[in-house]
Amino acid sequence: MDTSDDEGRMSRLKDFLLTFFMPEKCYDQFFLYFNFMHVPCLKIVLSKTMGILILVGIVIAPLPQIWKVLWSGSSNGLCSISIFLELLAISTHAAFCYTQKFPIGAWGESLFALIQIAVLALLVQHYQGKTIKGVCFLALYCGFMFLLASPLTPVSVVWTLHEWNVLLVIAGRFFQARSNFRLGHTGQLSALSVFLVFLGSLGRIFSSLQGTGLSLSTQLHAVACCCSVVILAQVLMYWSKSMINVEKEKQVEKDKAE
Repeated sequence: MDTSDDEGRMSRLKDFLLTFFMPEKCYDQFFLYFNFMHVPCLKIVLSKTMGILILVGIVIAPLPQIWKVLWSGSSNGLCSISIFLELLAISTHAAFCYTQKFPIGAWGESLFALIQIAVLALLVQHYQGKTIKGVCFLALYCGFMFLLASPLTPVSVVWTLHEWNVLLVIAGRFFQARSNFRLGHTGQLSALSVFLVFLGSLGRIFSSLQGTGLSLSTQLHAVACCCSVVILAQVLMYWSKSMINVEKEKQVEKDKAE
């Protein structure tokens, strides 16, 4: 009975590893021949792992932040400029993939992340008492995206925006870090989201190294990762202050209700 259960667990583990991390020949090298230093397979596993980190950083990272804003009913600590720049960066990537007619499977995660960040931008404006401004912003943004993805915009412009969108990411994280420093706390900034973004940044550095080596693009991704490290350090450093600030907000809301 136990042997059957163990075999079932090993079979499920093998299916999981073959699906996400390695081909069967690498599974055999690692788990049949115990050749854990097989360099080609190590490269494959590392590449697939970093790809998953990138996917996590793009698709999943905004969800904890949206949930935290909704749960707390506050967007205190979130920098609107930072969110706008992040939205613009992911939008240029999605527009580039669309204009190049890439299959949706190759960039669908960017579209999903784009929708999430747009929702987050609206929530931030809403909880700052600027709901109409947020709705107008989304309307303008939709118009911008339509124009960017249409034949009216030269391909060279879309290509340039896509090539340099990492600068938008760096700028966005810089503004968020500066906001945290000025406020002396991180407010409703989600530690989980920040950590997932950091993991995604590590994945992008590895991917860029594999593709272009120590190029300018790789160096820019490294700078973006350093910005993520700074924000993550601020989250940890201001943790207690952020908790106190949250309690004060709840007390203020309670006093207003009374």
